[in-house]
Amino acid sequence: MTVLPDLEAPLLRFEEALSELVQSDVLFVRLIHQDLVTAGGKRIRPRLVFLASRALGGAPFEMELALAVELLHSATLLHDDLIDDAETRRGKEAAFRRYGNAVSVLSGDFLLSRLLHVIAKTGRMELVERFAQVAKTLSEGEVLQFQVTALEDYSLENYERIITAKTAVLMELCTEGPALLKGVDGEVRQALARFGLLYGQAFQMRDDYLDLMGTPEALGKPVGGDVREGKATLITLLLMERFPEVREVLRRKGREPGDLERLRALARESGVAEEVERVIRERAHLAVEALRPLPDSPYKEALRSLALKEAERLA
Repeated sequence: MTVLPDLEAPLLRFEEALSELVQSDVLFVRLIHQDLVTAGGKRIRPRLVFLASRALGGAPFEMELALAVELLHSATLLHDDLIDDAETRRGKEAAFRRYGNAVSVLSGDFLLSRLLHVIAKTGRMELVERFAQVAKTLSEGEVLQFQVTALEDYSLENYERIITAKTAVLMELCTEGPALLKGVDGEVRQALARFGLLYGQAFQMRDDYLDLMGTPEALGKPVGGDVREGKATLITLLLMERFPEVREVLRRKGREPGDLERLRALARESGVAEEVERVIRERAHLAVEALRPLPDSPYKEALRSLALKEAERLA
């Protein structure tokens, strides 16, 4: 049996570097970042960077890349919570509710400024260009999601576009970035990029599934957030094909008593929940297949394991 690599040491150094990077003399900025950035979380994106880097034998500036992707992710969380009118983030009250809209948005901008500082250290213009592309796509993905909701332009095609733009492209950068920094091109770089994209899609599909079918205790936030925002995810899209009433539930944003319970029951009883689980498994296995060109190593195996865990993740 392959022993999976221990990333405790690089992740500890990452936490220390991140905490130092987001220091500020401004109290509100400091408090927000203590809650959001230095409060931990899964650190999936830095973990992907370290694993992809080490699968290549180690890439220069892996720490800077790990910091940069987490800073971009954290900045989008601050902005997304405000846009989505979220109540909580990681089990705590959302930053904009405590400190106000302006402080939350500008603190997100502060994180983006630190991102620019970090990637400048690498001296790699191609990396700067990739981050610019990803930031553009993230923004477009958020706007597209609002557009689809506003126009009720629900479709599986639009859903794929949204999850790719909102989540998968940043994970693609996490796994492709080390190859870029090491100067690895061709099949291996393409394999790492494809893995990150497919893994990111499976990851977002699982998040969306749990948003309806999970539990508040496991998630650290109320379930049904997507329904309350009128957002169609894979599970509600498949339900909509079978039950016209689901469109009405999304239209009224689940405001009627029993709306969420009804959707959960329909998903279980109709087999849609199982169908979504199958799609997630298929996407995760495609991610694993993408890793074939990489040489065997504990780090490749750890990437494989991460992808396969999306088939059973509960939070």
